[in-house]
Amino acid sequence: MRDPHPHYDPTARIALSEVISALSFALDLTEDAVPGHALRSCMIGMSIGRALQLPDASLVDLYYALLLKDIGCSSNAARMCQILGADDRSAKRKVKTIDWTRVSLTALRLGWENTLPGAPAWRKAFRVARLGLQRDRNNAEMIGLRCERGADIVRKIGLGEACADAIHALDEHWDGSGYPDRLRGDQIPLLARILAISQHLDVFSLEQDRDRALVTLADRSATWFDPDLTRLAISLDRQGRLWTGCNRPDERIRVMDMEPGQVRLIDPQQTDRVCEAFADVVDAKSPFTYRHSLGVTEAADALARHFGFSASRRQLIHRAALLHDLGKLAVSNTILDKSGQLDDAEWQSIRQHPALSQRILARIPSFAPIATIAGRHHERLDGAGYPNRLSATDLTLDDRIVAIADVYGALSEDRPYRPGLPPHQVLSILRKESPAKLDPACLEALQPFIESAASAPANCRLTLSTQS
Repeated sequence: MRDPHPHYDPTARIALSEVISALSFALDLTEDAVPGHALRSCMIGMSIGRALQLPDASLVDLYYALLLKDIGCSSNAARMCQILGADDRSAKRKVKTIDWTRVSLTALRLGWENTLPGAPAWRKAFRVARLGLQRDRNNAEMIGLRCERGADIVRKIGLGEACADAIHALDEHWDGSGYPDRLRGDQIPLLARILAISQHLDVFSLEQDRDRALVTLADRSATWFDPDLTRLAISLDRQGRLWTGCNRPDERIRVMDMEPGQVRLIDPQQTDRVCEAFADVVDAKSPFTYRHSLGVTEAADALARHFGFSASRRQLIHRAALLHDLGKLAVSNTILDKSGQLDDAEWQSIRQHPALSQRILARIPSFAPIATIAGRHHERLDGAGYPNRLSATDLTLDDRIVAIADVYGALSEDRPYRPGLPPHQVLSILRKESPAKLDPACLEALQPFIESAASAPANCRLTLSTQS
């Protein structure tokens, strides 16, 4: 087959703000936030940062910390689901509007509503009581996982320590009641204090209204929030300078235009690091997918080399494989980690994820071919796949490579309902799916890869290289 994307240029330098502002929508999915939460938080936070007359270097760190503040959020999803016995995404959304540092009727009501739905009252009561007794320990664990993972990922992208420190300290409180390190007052990095206020204002303004957001901000001044920054935010609101650009159709364009100083262009290696970082975010959501994106990418890379693709085409497939499951961040861990049969509603949630991956990636014009391939990784040659029931005439060899690599990954990895299958059984199932659903040439090329992977040491780390 000819190259279906001959004009794709993986060597082109691309604005980091363009990539991060688009991929921030994936982070909003994980927190079940109103789409554009990271963008609006960025606009609010940059208004505060500029009013403080922060130096340009600090404004750059603040800008990316605001967009990426939730990048560690998938790492505690499975544990939260386990603790509550309920939908992690719903709980994450609702907890943002209560004071979770103390016991209150509101917190107890939230706990009751989001713990063991459908269970007998006595079981719910026992679990809620236990959660109350373990509140501090659970908070420390949940927030510690999120903050440490987020800071590590930001360092991997190459954004520096000030940005990483801001994300690590996002949930610290002015009075020392926050997490993960119980920092107090000026011990909390200034950028983290701005992040906390910006996040609060966007969440409360959408869940309730802007007036209520400001009232609650003032109520929590000197407990949760820096009192000087609180006064500044309220002053900016009175001047009409706090919410500039929020809730407009061109939010993302406005955020990209807000990038301090010169536009930061990244080279192909840095672009790959960003893609790998977001693949890490996806894989961290469930213990059953902790290496899925990387495994799919390694298999897809091997197939692209087998077919003798050009370097640019191999790079395209590499990035599509890394990012193919972005949309899974919108799927609750009650579904991803379920050991029993999925019901119709749960299957519907699963079937939406390829289209979500495509929509997020398509926000980056130069990623359009990546978006197309990612959106098709569950399509099948006989038209029985999803989400669009495409068939063989619609699917390129690139699409078929990522699709079979994804099936191989899913079969060979542990799942909540079964352990990972041995290579001979994986090959047996793949052969049954070919040629009706999976491409036979891809299967033939994949067989030696599966056989060689089976003989590799169990602790051998994946090497993500697109080089021959």
